[in-house]
Amino acid sequence: MKPSMLNPAHLAAVPFAIAALASGAGITSAQASARSGTDLPLIPMPASVVAGQGALRIGADTPVVAASGDAGAERAARFLAERAKAQRGLSLATASMASGPAIRFVRDNAIAGEEAYRLTVTAKGATVAASGDRGMIWGAATLVQLLSPDGRTGQPVQVPAMTIEDAPRYSWRGLMMDVARHFQPIETLYPVVDAMAEQKLNVLHLHLSDDQGWRVEIKRYPKLTEIGAWRTPPSAGEPTAAKVGGFYTQEQLKALVAYAGARGITVVPEIDMPGHAQAAVAAYPEEVGVLGDRPQVGHDWGVNPWLFSPSEGSMTFIRNVLDELVEVFPSPFIHVGGDEAVKDQWQRSPEVQAQMAALGLKTENQLQGWMIAELGKHLATKGRRLIGWDEILEGDVPTSASVMSWRGEKGAVEAANKGHDVVLSPAPDLYLDNLQSDRSDEPPGRIGIRTLEQVYRYEPTPSGIAPERLKHVLGAQANAWSEYLATAKQKEHAIFPRLSAVAEVTWTAPARRDWKSFVARLEPQMLRYSREGIAAADSAFAVNFRMKESRGEALRGGRLTLAMDTQAGAGTIRFGAGRKIYQGPVTIKVGSKVEAAAWLADGRTAAAPRTFDATRTALLTASASDLAACPKGALGLRVPLVSGQVEDAPAFNVNIFDTCTQWIDAPLGSARGATFEVARLPRHYGLAHEASALREHYAVTEHGELVVRRGGCEGAVLATFPLPDPKSAPNRLRFAAPVDAKQGDGALCMQFTSPLSDPFYAIEKVVLEDSQ
Repeated sequence: MKPSMLNPAHLAAVPFAIAALASGAGITSAQASARSGTDLPLIPMPASVVAGQGALRIGADTPVVAASGDAGAERAARFLAERAKAQRGLSLATASMASGPAIRFVRDNAIAGEEAYRLTVTAKGATVAASGDRGMIWGAATLVQLLSPDGRTGQPVQVPAMTIEDAPRYSWRGLMMDVARHFQPIETLYPVVDAMAEQKLNVLHLHLSDDQGWRVEIKRYPKLTEIGAWRTPPSAGEPTAAKVGGFYTQEQLKALVAYAGARGITVVPEIDMPGHAQAAVAAYPEEVGVLGDRPQVGHDWGVNPWLFSPSEGSMTFIRNVLDELVEVFPSPFIHVGGDEAVKDQWQRSPEVQAQMAALGLKTENQLQGWMIAELGKHLATKGRRLIGWDEILEGDVPTSASVMSWRGEKGAVEAANKGHDVVLSPAPDLYLDNLQSDRSDEPPGRIGIRTLEQVYRYEPTPSGIAPERLKHVLGAQANAWSEYLATAKQKEHAIFPRLSAVAEVTWTAPARRDWKSFVARLEPQMLRYSREGIAAADSAFAVNFRMKESRGEALRGGRLTLAMDTQAGAGTIRFGAGRKIYQGPVTIKVGSKVEAAAWLADGRTAAAPRTFDATRTALLTASASDLAACPKGALGLRVPLVSGQVEDAPAFNVNIFDTCTQWIDAPLGSARGATFEVARLPRHYGLAHEASALREHYAVTEHGELVVRRGGCEGAVLATFPLPDPKSAPNRLRFAAPVDAKQGDGALCMQFTSPLSDPFYAIEKVVLEDSQ
């Protein structure tokens, strides 16, 4: 786009420092932005920015100097050079001394805090000063961001003179990646580490074991990976597929730990116990199982019954696993899970009940508390600290155990007030497997939508913690559970750019945070993600379309009113062939298509253009994303057709407790027929004590029916279609029925009555046949 086509008002809102750095010219505007730092291309926002006079030219001839023998400074210098090459295309050389302008890393013990730093930029050079090694890294990360990517890759950058004094708000600024549910090759974790380091996140939590897979090599117990790392995918009636899975060798994990450590990041391992133990029990049932049975490695998402036994033999097994784990991971914390451990196996085991009596314990929760406490004592002998999910509080664990609060904030409040150190990681606020929008192009995930702005506005210090106990709040962590994130790209879509919001929330004081400023500073960060090859989601920047009229009204009137917006509000929305500036709802003719995107001042679009299809065919079609739950239900998940599916589509919004959905206000008055495209999906959910909430509809044929009602779920039956035998029929089906247009528009209710023992069904698409 030519500059003359841009909205002048929006052009004035472009971050001055970004424009100045990109052009290499104009220092005055960049200096103005540096007075507060709010317009500098920095995430997270520093604690203090003071503008100086002039600017420093940084090019390939600018040396990066670290004192010889200062290993921390040398690591930071190498990190700067590596990231400057990756993000700007500048090949900076490291050296032990230089006589002219240079970037210098110096040790300054007067700077309080291991992660604090001071970055000073003058026309004569840049200096990163810190007392701690991490402070050196974070100063380098800030300087890397000041060399933001732009159209002048490989060319020098003019960095405005300034002094930044900075330190984090919290000591724990984390991301949990679930590599147990869907294994992720080790090489795909490295770009995530780099992106974390550039934004000063310092904890990568790896969820390494669960019912569906054991992902870390334990040399004393090879079956944990020989058996436990591989599972048979679930079936919706089709023949059983080959096993899937994988694991990390200890050498691979040691290399990742070293790589992350050189970038200021601690890798915290998690072995989940006593629940989520099915993969371990499948590998060693006699050693760690409760009732002696050998299950298959799980393929059901949710809560399953298998537990680690609390017997001495099982506890010795677990201690031996932890002993190998601490040799791989130097992290001060070792995560032992503790969540969602239903105690039915313990309740039904005479041996476990006898052990409880011998220990003087009255409840199974107390037994879990004893187990966690014993493991905490063992880890303490190794100089390590135990951390677990907030369920460990139910067993009265000692205050030496740290707590990660995921069931909202209640666990954090209770734990901190009892004297435990806590990390805030509440669902849904910081659960990145939640979808980012209600758009039909979102990949699978949970439908508890969490937008970029909602994540940004999260406050990690909940009310209810006594003032003298606030010191126990270590920080916060986002979690990326992977039941529905099967590929590295899907995980990246879920994590980024919402992790940028987490970075600022956990680093920057509330008074320094500002949503509009963050959105502006995220524009260059999105370019950094692109340079890194990270598939960051553009959901917050994509244009959303909303019709004022119902579809039936639009079809009968021949036109409709269309409103457009974006979640982030960045850029200027332009639409149509002439790229008209959107200033309010527009009227378009039925039969047309409208493409729109938010345009930034530098001529880029903030997100890929989206299209609203107003053709009659489109208005007479409902996809899974257009459907709603039936009364008393909720669509909680967006699931793929096949578990482990590498493509984002097809995907289905479903209620796994009730296979009933509605098309609210379907344009039936413009239709003479309806085609229902149906998908049969695996019923692979571990519901534990929630199984009683499943709703089974009465079937009148062997495998149930699709019953379609007009006028809602209590309306008249429009059509009934018997379902075929899942073992012999394809998993995508099509049914058609006539529609009487004279009865007008109304809700279509589509209810499946298949037995709970069969796979479950979902509507993929409803296509109405045009009555014209």
